[in-house]
Amino acid sequence: MTCRTLDDFYHIDASTLEKQYKDVLSGYRTWEELSHADDWLVFPDNIGPNLAIDETSLSNGNLYTIVTNRDRHCREMCLVAIVAGVKSETVIAALRHIPEDLLDRVEEVTLALSDSMRKIVRSCFRKASRVIDRFHIQKLACDAVQEMRIKLRWDAIQEANEEMEEAKLNGELYLPVRYENGDSKKELLARSRYLLFKSS
Repeated sequence: MTCRTLDDFYHIDASTLEKQYKDVLSGYRTWEELSHADDWLVFPDNIGPNLAIDETSLSNGNLYTIVTNRDRHCREMCLVAIVAGVKSETVIAALRHIPEDLLDRVEEVTLALSDSMRKIVRSCFRKASRVIDRFHIQKLACDAVQEMRIKLRWDAIQEANEEMEEAKLNGELYLPVRYENGDSKKELLARSRYLLFKSS
C-alpha cells in the first residue's frame, strides 16, 4: 500500500507522510549502512554453502553484481551482497566486509563465463569450487550449432546455384532434390533454425 492510497482513504497529506516515514519512522537517517548503501551492501547472515554470482541491470542501465544464496531459492534471506558495477576490484573490496571464516564455508559458486566473475570467486571464495551457469553453456552450444547451420546453408545455396547453372547450360529444367517433407536442402536449412532446439 502506498502513501498515495492512504491519502485517498484517510485524507492525510501523502507527501508529508512519505517524508516523515523516511526521515523518522523508518530509521533510514540513522541506518548504519547509509554511508555506503549506494555503492554496496552485504548481508553476512545470509551466506550459505552454495552461492551464485551474476550481473544484472536494475534501473537506468546501471549494472550491479549480485551474490545470492542458492539454497534459499530467491526467497527471504537470499541476498548475500549487491555491489554497484561489475569491476572485480570493487566487488572484491565489498565482499571483504564479510568475515573470512564465513567466506571459507562456501563450497560452490555458480557464475557466468566472465573473467571478472572468475577473479572475484577465486579471490573471495578460495575454498569453493566454481560451476559455470548452465544458461551460458547452452548459449555457447546454440551459437555453435547456428554457426554450423549457416555455413551448411551457404554451401547448399552455392550447390543449388551450380546445379541451376549446369541445368541451364544443358538446356534442362532445374528440379532440386526434395526430401520427404517437400523441402529442398537449402529450404530445410533455412527453416531449421528453431527445429534444431526443440525437445522431442
